[in-house]
Amino acid sequence: MSGVSALIRVGHKGADHVAPGNTLGSFEAALRCGVDMIEFDVLPTRDGRFVLAHDPADALARDTLTLEEGLEIFAGTAYEGVSLCVDLKIPGYEREVVEGLRERGLSHRALISSTYPESLALVHELDPAIERGWSVPRATRDYTKSLVLALPAYAILRWWRAGLPSQAEQAIRRGDCEALMAHRLLVSGLLVRRVHEAGGRLFVWTVDDGEEIARLEALGVDGVISNDPRLFGVPR
Repeated sequence: MSGVSALIRVGHKGADHVAPGNTLGSFEAALRCGVDMIEFDVLPTRDGRFVLAHDPADALARDTLTLEEGLEIFAGTAYEGVSLCVDLKIPGYEREVVEGLRERGLSHRALISSTYPESLALVHELDPAIERGWSVPRATRDYTKSLVLALPAYAILRWWRAGLPSQAEQAIRRGDCEALMAHRLLVSGLLVRRVHEAGGRLFVWTVDDGEEIARLEALGVDGVISNDPRLFGVPR
């Protein structure tokens, strides 16, 4: 629980600001930074494969690892002490991910996240022991960094922030998820308290500023997801 356990240091796509995300180089960089958990994305392709990529453009930009190749990497001895956060970008391939984790003995240290509640429900049907994280809000990119869309994006986030503590608590108590994966601008002391009172964990994405990481840790969040895990400081 917050205030007792150390902050969970999560590398986004491995270490996306050190090496291209969702690649072996990025995962190795995250290890060198001493992360506790590696977040990576799984996306289906038109030819029926499942690859480690954040979006179709990302998948086309380079030779991507397949889901099988990625899971084999994480099943290696170098990653034994690292937890995994598997982010499902769209519904439809939950079974392949769950079975892939199970076949390699990775289920016990995996958290599967999605913005789609129906995906999380199916994951629970397939393997009730796997932790699930509801990711909010659903967005294809960070619109707060757009000159044109920043103002409406912030307005929507303010609306989300007001109602999220109650929604998150209810979702966890209903058994819809065990964790909340929240955009950094949605996080408040009230959200931390309501998630913890419901028995859940709170992870914050994507935080690339050292001072903000320290502030969130002081607020009591369970984990912070960063593109640059060097910001977490000296590996524990």
